Amino acid sequence: MVPKLWNETIKAHRHAVCEAILDTTWALVTEYGPTSVTMSQIAEETGIGRATLYKYFSSVEAILVAWHECQVTRHLEHLTEVRDQAGDAGERLEAVLEAYALIAYEHHGTELAALLHRGEHVARAQHKLSALIRDLLTEAVETGDVRNDVAPDELARYCLHALAGASSLPSKAAVRRLVTVILAGLHSPAATPAAAGAATTTPPGRRRTGRRS
Repeated sequence: MVPKLWNETIKAHRHAVCEAILDTTWALVTEYGPTSVTMSQIAEETGIGRATLYKYFSSVEAILVAWHECQVTRHLEHLTEVRDQAGDAGERLEAVLEAYALIAYEHHGTELAALLHRGEHVARAQHKLSALIRDLLTEAVETGDVRNDVAPDELARYCLHALAGASSLPSKAAVRRLVTVILAGLHSPAATPAAAGAATTTPPGRRRTGRRS
């Protein structure tokens, strides 16, 4: 039998080589573009032979998908940490929405992003993300921080679609304003000062009219 220590050493070595391949490929693609990078370049820059590279990955696209899968996993782990570090239900929801919006802002759409977002791992990550936000919304509904006239599943979809807009915003300040608007939409209409004021305030330039007997 192969000693356990040897197995762990081999596993660690393979992991290190894989990480080096992913990082090298991303650096090359960032500099030259996804269509200009070859497996030979990646092998040379990583410091391994082409045969060794092909033992790990079959193509440049396969490497990029693996890299993206690692990034998606890290993003989900980050959002979970943000949730666990925040305070009450409302604060947890706001913190996670803002963190996700900033991720979308920093990884705005490109030709490469369109390529990477076609993998099955993206669908799995979207499912986990939707469940994370839905659970936060459910908690916030129970504490009265979020409206209860719309199902949490529907509110989660609203949040995700709205937050996708962060990818095209010009600044982090704009991203935070977007999150503020989204949060306002999540509150119960009856609980918002604007809604309450609208029910009692006469619009400028108009007079109240009543029936004359």
